[in-house]
Amino acid sequence: MCAISGIVNIRSERDTAEIINAMNQAQAHRGPDDAGIFCDEKVIFGHRRLSIIDLENGHQPIVTPDGALVLIVNGEIYNFQEMRRDLEKRGHHFQTNTDSECIIHLYEEYGEDFVNFLDGMFAFALYDTVKHRVILGRDRLGQKPLLYFMDGETLIFASEFAGLMKHPDFPEKLDTYAISDYLSLQYIPSPDTAFRNVRKLPPGHLLCFNLTGNTVSIRCYWQLDYSIKNSELSIGAAAQELRKLVEKAVEKRLVSDVPLGTFLSGGVDSCIITGITAKMLYPAPCEAFTAGFGNAAYDERSAARRSAEIINSVCGGNLRCHEKEIKSDDFDLVLKLLPRFGEPFADASALPFFLLSEFAKSKISVALSGDGADEIFAGYERYLAMRYAEKIYWLPGTLRKMLFAGVAKMLPDKGERTTSGRIKRLLKLFASPEKSGYFNLLDRCPASLKKELFGPAMEKALKHNSAECFTTLDWELISHDKVEKLGELDLKTYLPGDILVKADVASMANALELRSPFMDTAVVEFAARLPMKYKLHGKERKKILKMAFPEFITPELSARPKRGFGVPVAAWLRESWKLPAQEKLFSSRLISGNFINESTLKRFWDMHQSGEADYSYILWELIVLDLFLEKME
Repeated sequence: MCAISGIVNIRSERDTAEIINAMNQAQAHRGPDDAGIFCDEKVIFGHRRLSIIDLENGHQPIVTPDGALVLIVNGEIYNFQEMRRDLEKRGHHFQTNTDSECIIHLYEEYGEDFVNFLDGMFAFALYDTVKHRVILGRDRLGQKPLLYFMDGETLIFASEFAGLMKHPDFPEKLDTYAISDYLSLQYIPSPDTAFRNVRKLPPGHLLCFNLTGNTVSIRCYWQLDYSIKNSELSIGAAAQELRKLVEKAVEKRLVSDVPLGTFLSGGVDSCIITGITAKMLYPAPCEAFTAGFGNAAYDERSAARRSAEIINSVCGGNLRCHEKEIKSDDFDLVLKLLPRFGEPFADASALPFFLLSEFAKSKISVALSGDGADEIFAGYERYLAMRYAEKIYWLPGTLRKMLFAGVAKMLPDKGERTTSGRIKRLLKLFASPEKSGYFNLLDRCPASLKKELFGPAMEKALKHNSAECFTTLDWELISHDKVEKLGELDLKTYLPGDILVKADVASMANALELRSPFMDTAVVEFAARLPMKYKLHGKERKKILKMAFPEFITPELSARPKRGFGVPVAAWLRESWKLPAQEKLFSSRLISGNFINESTLKRFWDMHQSGEADYSYILWELIVLDLFLEKME
């Protein structure tokens, strides 16, 4: 795992080496083992390396002996050994044993189509000095980040905002529409960022910069196809095939020259990944790491212990489970971690994820996780809620609004993990227009609250409908099943915008590489071809995944309610975080910069403190936004 940065189409000699060195150094936490720079009259690349494979010879940038091609990569190519054998048969000669080098030879053999042969998580920059072009690429699901901006006819890119911001021409003008989207979703969906002229390269895309004509083109090289279904395959046969694919995905991700382990919660996904890993490593020990809170509603340690017992009974006892309790009084961690995201990001589970990564790094350098399974196997409770909503939406919208919105207002807002909170949220969904129902279900700061909250600096954003983050993607979605279509939407928005950003930043802040077998291309493409009833069957979510691994997913584990890696922010804001959070909010740049109305903020704060309502999401998002504005000064 690494960090990359670069400047393409250099127009002057103004401290170019100094700039790329600064960009490199700002991302050193991602690659503490090595650094490298390539420079000619038009292009300069920087690289930081976390050594995982071929520790001695994996220096980057990689330059071909004839100087024709230059490559920098962040990520892992899991099928590199297979690709290498094939390429050597075709006459290619390798300089190293690294996985990254196969990209150069695939490009020599297949041109731009080389990316179709890559199986892994990656972001790369390839400079073809003969054809005078630079190609940037990102993996299919967006596991590795890549940011860029244009300064005139010059392209500047980096793995993180921290690196990109070291360029003196970084455009710092805020995109208030994107900030409004963030307040709704807790993250800013691709390709937008908090900055008006900075972009994220979307997952599964290539950017080509032609140095001869100074032109830029972006194209999609991969799209998941939900249109063809394996309906003739019985669910039993499909479960057996899925089992083989997941086991193969794990096996590929166990290739490492450094110690590895897994993250283990009390849920289905991590239990399967940890169980397969322990089985494959046997008799060698398998290290698993879990975290929990003192708050019982959010603590999964006892469930993780039970999962570990089941795994050890199946795999011979080689699983070693390590636990860490997350303390609620460390507000300094908020100040330390959240600015690393480079833009507002309010998924609070990043905090325990960071501490878990820090804890795991003491013993391992690579961890396997269960990320991605919920999106492809219909694991989220909200998919079931949308299935219920389907049965309601035949009623006229005015009638639904009158029936359900009125009842929802009568229920107390005590938080979404309470029974009343869950019912209230479901009723609001039933009252929503069908087209925006899913967005409204996820919206943490609806338009009515924004109207009260936004100050003059955000006034123009009131004209922006944040639901367009979802609705503008409708034409791209292929699935015919309405609920499956939401999983497809999440693969384009929530997964790369929230889950994978959190995982990447929190793990790489500790120089820990995270690998996710459920995001293997073969697994994802197979899941897309499965009938929806194999995934969401009645009230049962992830049905086929549970069927595929009955030895790990016992009836006991299958019956556990899904919790996710939640964080008790609502309680912390009333208890251990109350004073620092209050000080942060009411002496914030949000108020002095006229981003929000102080009187509205005070009302939200007082109602939350009294327990009259749960405003934890909005308050937390505003704390994070203020930290971002503070760093921008």
